Amino acid sequence: MAREVLLTIRLPHDAGRLADFPVHPPRAYARPTAPFTRRALAAAHVVGDPLSAADPWLQTAIDWEATIAYRRHLWSWGLGVAEAMDTAQRGMGVDWKNSLELIRRSLDAAKDVPGAVVASGAGTDHLVLHAHTSAADVIDAYEEQCAAIEKLGGRIVLMASRALTACAKSPDAYGLVYDRVLSQVKEPVIIHWLGEMFDPALAGYWGGADHDEAMDICLDVIRRNAAKVDGIKISLLDKDKEIAMRRRLPAGVRMYTGDDFNFAELIEGDAQGHSDALLGIFDAIAPAASHALSALAANELAAYHETLAPTLPLSRHIFQAPTRFYKTGVVFMAWLNGHQDHFVLVGGQQSARNLLHLAELFRLADAAGLLADPELAVRRMKSLLVVHGIS
Repeated sequence: MAREVLLTIRLPHDAGRLADFPVHPPRAYARPTAPFTRRALAAAHVVGDPLSAADPWLQTAIDWEATIAYRRHLWSWGLGVAEAMDTAQRGMGVDWKNSLELIRRSLDAAKDVPGAVVASGAGTDHLVLHAHTSAADVIDAYEEQCAAIEKLGGRIVLMASRALTACAKSPDAYGLVYDRVLSQVKEPVIIHWLGEMFDPALAGYWGGADHDEAMDICLDVIRRNAAKVDGIKISLLDKDKEIAMRRRLPAGVRMYTGDDFNFAELIEGDAQGHSDALLGIFDAIAPAASHALSALAANELAAYHETLAPTLPLSRHIFQAPTRFYKTGVVFMAWLNGHQDHFVLVGGQQSARNLLHLAELFRLADAAGLLADPELAVRRMKSLLVVHGIS
């Protein structure tokens, strides 16, 4: 059945053409009334402060109130928050000092929300690299951040370390670092293997010549430390590699999908298991993700796939290469939907995607029924068009 058309907007296409685009009512998404059968965390973005006097390329300016309000939005849909991760521009505009403040504020806010889940990123991004940086320095940096998060009462996502990639001379260095850090954590952690498509500085992580060899090294680390590992999130955008690794994990260790291209089928799983979720795209599609997870919990598979199907083209567009610029699309969605008053990112990264990309994102968000207030979204899209010389 054709969807009702509320209004139209002229949007640019390839080759500089403008064409009318019909905007439709949002889809009806229901908040959860029962727990999901999958763990589901959204890697949440930060809201920049556009009125700060800070120079955006050099200093971090965060609108703390709007940032925490967005976490409350995610919790209201039954999703956990993966805090201070790459979606929050961790190491890409947001430093460790601001990350720790972000973690503190999120943990404080979660105390007022029954059932709210927060998992917080611990890394080594405060470590200043030099010619003599060693695995011991990386261990010290990890220990410092883990201790700071645990002091706040937080659970840890052990993030990949650029410093370790830079200084490791062999796979043994990864084993040395992870064995030491995992031996000391108070509660089981989620290990995050972030691929080079998200962060080019992490190419060659785990010390393997390719992803398959790297997977063997990573699995050895997990097997030795299984009691201290809740799960692993891999962000390689390759469903076959994720499934292969999932089937080799020790009993009790979860696979958290980081595949923003194929998350629907990976979360559903197969006869040999399923993936839980820790996804940047859940920041942008929280209502649809929540609705679908409730359908999955009720074993309503047709409704699950019907809900997520139109979000997949949107996600693949937001995360298209260069994938590291996906934060621009996530924040654009939050702005269109009224969760923040501006389209400004920390570090000025609103400029990382071009207007044609954003116009297509608008069309795909409409197709997914994720423009919560179409009139507001159209007004905001028109204001962006004017800035680009289209009136």
